[in-house]
Amino acid sequence: MSSLTTNYLAPSGREEAWRFTPLSRLGGLLDSAITLADSPSLTALDLPQGVSFSKIATAPLSQTTDEATLRVRAAVALTSELSIASGVEVSEPIFLKRTVKGGVPEASRLVVSLAPNARATVVIENVGTAVIAEEIEFSLGSGSHLRFISSQEWDATTVHLGSHHAIIGKDAEFISTVVTVGGSLVRLLPTVEYSGTGGSAELSGVYFSTSGQHLEHRMHVDHNVPNCKSRVNYKGALAGENARSVWIGDVFIRAAAEGTDTYELNRNLLLSDGARADSVPNLEIETGEIVGAGHASTTGRFDDEQLFYLQSRGIPAEIARRLVIRGFFAEIVSGVRIESVEERIMARIDAELDAVANI
Repeated sequence: MSSLTTNYLAPSGREEAWRFTPLSRLGGLLDSAITLADSPSLTALDLPQGVSFSKIATAPLSQTTDEATLRVRAAVALTSELSIASGVEVSEPIFLKRTVKGGVPEASRLVVSLAPNARATVVIENVGTAVIAEEIEFSLGSGSHLRFISSQEWDATTVHLGSHHAIIGKDAEFISTVVTVGGSLVRLLPTVEYSGTGGSAELSGVYFSTSGQHLEHRMHVDHNVPNCKSRVNYKGALAGENARSVWIGDVFIRAAAEGTDTYELNRNLLLSDGARADSVPNLEIETGEIVGAGHASTTGRFDDEQLFYLQSRGIPAEIARRLVIRGFFAEIVSGVRIESVEERIMARIDAELDAVANI
């Protein structure tokens, strides 16, 4: 494992990128006095032909100022690389399992690389107890297609700081679904840039924050080349005292990015008093020659009309409440398109609902 560079400075909490995050709860992940274990905690099994998983020494694909990502790059000697060869179409999902070491602070780095015209679905399942900082970079060659599912089903004490950065090639498509229903503090940064025209990105996610949980998702889509598309759609529910969510959606359309088509949406459902959802969509546009750009954000309580409709048909209030919440999440969960994963996610959401049923 390598040591940190001497010019590393931990955030103070006054920075825009960290002003919502409770730094005192990060378990040493940003403390330069604590060494992060270089732990290759991801494993892959039963890989099909044309797919490889190995440890390599490689330079990062992108630049970053995120302190957690810089910590990962300083700590990790060998990067895990999942590579799909040119023209390979993987029909079954590729599952990566994470094995963690309990409360030992660790760093993890993964690169997912698709050669031109490759197609694959990659699922990362995070379970157990961890204190972890991770970086995942995606490189999509021209004409490739990647569906990525990341599930954070951590135990209650986990601290997880992560960045997911996609570089999308000409006419390539990146579809990401992030599910966060566990952990004490989870802060994820799904970000996108384009390396060729015609690229498309869909970033979606669901999160359920209960008493004492802090779940934070900060999107950034950099429309840096012409004629590319992006869609962002995140939904969250919150219940319990000090349940907290933060959603930041930044879209930057550069002057050169004519023909951009983008829209971002965040919706939050407050199930009890004492819960707080911060939602901040942002658009920065440097050219008027675009197809479209917009954003929307809503935070509120149950739709009383929906509950009344269900109760008027003989459905008890608690069951009606559960059905409304399941329906709220169903649009995004169904987009996973892997039945076993969808069922497990909804089962975890049901378990969260059971835990807050009396709130």
